[in-house]
This record gives sequence, structure tokens and C-alpha cells, in this order.
Amino acid sequence: MKSVNLPYSPRIDQLRWFAATLVFLFHFSIKWRGLGGVVFDTPWAGLISEGHTGVALFFTLSGFLFMRIAQFQQQIDYRGFVRNRMLRILPLYLTVFLLAFSLGRDTFQPQDLLYLFTANLGNSPTSQNLITGAAWCIPLEFMFYLVFPWLSRFALERGMRYLLQLLALMLAFKLMLYHESKHSVLMYFSTFVGRFDQFVMGMLAAMLYLRHQDWLQRWAGWLLLPALALAVCASALQARVAPFNADSNAAFWIVWSLLESVVWAGVILSWVSWQGRLPDWLERVLTHGGKVSFSFYLLHMGVVQTLAQQFGPVRLTGVGGLDTMLVLAVVYGLVWALATLSYHTIEEPFLRLRGSYGMRK
Repeated sequence: MKSVNLPYSPRIDQLRWFAATLVFLFHFSIKWRGLGGVVFDTPWAGLISEGHTGVALFFTLSGFLFMRIAQFQQQIDYRGFVRNRMLRILPLYLTVFLLAFSLGRDTFQPQDLLYLFTANLGNSPTSQNLITGAAWCIPLEFMFYLVFPWLSRFALERGMRYLLQLLALMLAFKLMLYHESKHSVLMYFSTFVGRFDQFVMGMLAAMLYLRHQDWLQRWAGWLLLPALALAVCASALQARVAPFNADSNAAFWIVWSLLESVVWAGVILSWVSWQGRLPDWLERVLTHGGKVSFSFYLLHMGVVQTLAQQFGPVRLTGVGGLDTMLVLAVVYGLVWALATLSYHTIEEPFLRLRGSYGMRK
């Protein structure tokens, strides 16, 4: 997705594709396992069984991208920035909420409209069903948008030390609240306390990128595989020590979101810095996947849930692993097609209305 405020980098879109695919694999594996299908049952498949980590990659990538814009523009016009973000987020987000309200017609209360701003809290209409459940993270993203122009200004004035202070403060908040919550994993997973440090880590990665860009570009080819291997190992660690659906009060989650974002910051820095190229067709496919990733993310569970209810556990060959791969490919392709339709119909017309919000000195 091209920005009018920063030179376009297809690497950013490709990372968006990767993040959305991880979340898809996470939800698909849960549903397929529930239908009796064969899934990878090893901690080393943590990027799938704990594929919710794709949300952490999205958040870290947001911090990185917008800090890069702040560095390029030097000063952010608050009104223009928020207007652009509303044009980016609200059309599809409101569409998903209309779906949620339609599904919850019989139990709808007027105050449910307030969940537009707090879909990550309480019993939101979007969290009561699998079709719209992915929308929970949008209020957190928008919360970051509302404070980012200030954070970027302070970071540009004070340097990386300011962001490190923010990370230390967020860790202190997590420690303070841990023993006061009976469901701390949900708190860390879906609220400001557990997620805001991931945006800040992305901003910190952008500042490291600007300072060490030449070095990173020189060594990115050697850094990329270790960075991806570390992501695999980190997800395997979570799958083994504190999987998402296991313990509602695991202390591991106090530090997990910060460690998770450190790992993804390494992947972002190495991938964005890499000067090599994939085959042209693959570059185009992955870049398109990133372009439609918002629709892909918000709508994928609707496709997964609908197909599961209509067709149940499909056995095409009778070979468990092969059936899994075939069904996965079909479902992924259908989600991709729906996301492409949604992007061109709902998102793209509004994206064309965006303007510049930079105020270069």
C-alpha cells in the first residue's frame, strides 16, 4: 500500500502479508483441529499454533512505519495524520461492526455503539462470534494513532532514550497489575498494558534503522535467516511454556509482548534492509497480499467459519496431512479472493482521498 508521506517500500507490504497469514494459520488450525483434522502438534510449529503473534508483528510494524514517516517528514500535522488514519481504518472497520450488530440483532443495546472505541474490552459485539472477532485489535491501533504525533515529536527531540524510558514504564505497569488480575493473559493480550510497548518497539527499530542503515543494508543478507530462526524459536518457547489458551494467569506474559516485539523488530530491520530480490512473480504476489492484508485480516474468520459449518471435516484423499494442506490451500485462496474484492470495493476508494500530513522543515 503506497503512502503519500514516505517513499514506497514493497518490503513493508510483504511483512503485512506475512503477519496476516500467521493469524490466518492460527485460526485455521484451531478450527481444523476442532473438526478432527490433522495439525502440526509440536512446539516448533509455534508460528502456527501461536500465530496470534502476527498481531504483534502488525503492531511493531505500525510503530516502525509511522516513525519512518516522522523521520522523513520531520514534523507531523496532527489533523492531517488522524484524517488519513480514519480514511484507512474506518470504512472496513465500520462494515465489520455492521456485520456484528446484524448478528447480534436480538440482544443489541444502544450502548453497544460505544464498543466502536473499545472493541478490545468487555463483551464487545465483535467478540461474541468468530466471524467478526478479529476486529478487537483496531481500537488499540487507533489509540496509538491518536498519540503517535506527540510520541514521534518527543522521540525526535530526545532520541532513543525517550522510547527506552517508555518501554521501562510499560514494564513497570505490567508488574504492578499482574497480581491484581485474575485473567492477566487476556489483559496482556488485548489491552494497552500488554500491547503498547510493541508500537514503541517499532518506533525504536525505526530510529535504529536510520542510525545504522548502511550497516544493516550491508549485512541484512546474513541477518535475515537468524532473525527468522529467532522468531521460530520464540514462538516455540511460548507454545511450550505459556500457550495462549492454557493458563489465564501465566507470569510469562509479563515480559512476553516486549520480547515478542524485539524479535519482530529484528525481522523488520533485516527484511526492510535486504537488498536482494525474490522472483518477480513472488514479489508481486506477496506485495499484493500486503496491500489487501487489512481486509484479509478482518474477514478471514468469516470464510473459515462459514466453510467449516457448511462442509465440516473434508477428507479429499484420506491422508491426514495431505488433506490438511489441500483444504488449507483452498480456504486461503478463497480468503485472498474475498480480501481482494473488499480492498477494491471498500478500502481503495477511501485511500485515494488521503493527503499529505508532513510538515518538512
